[in-house]
Amino acid sequence: MNQPQQFRKVYVEVQLTVSPEGDVRPNTIKFEDGTVYAIDRLRHRCRAHATKVGGTGVRYTVVIRGQETYLFEDDGKWFVEARGNVGC
Repeated sequence: MNQPQQFRKVYVEVQLTVSPEGDVRPNTIKFEDGTVYAIDRLRHRCRAHATKVGGTGVRYTVVIRGQETYLFEDDGKWFVEARGNVGC
């Protein structure tokens, strides 16, 4: 029997570039295990809810290794909706 996929909020380290006009562009994400993922493309940026883990902020739709995913920024803290066991 398939169980529904569970997600958890994981705070991450983000390397970013800020233009002279104040535009923010995330470049890499460092995950909790130390793995660094390069962001290949920034597709979209808007204010939105993190529907899988709760919370709100600026949602960046990014492409990493050919997969589209969301990266959120809320008051200077960055997080992702990571697959895995809740509470681990």
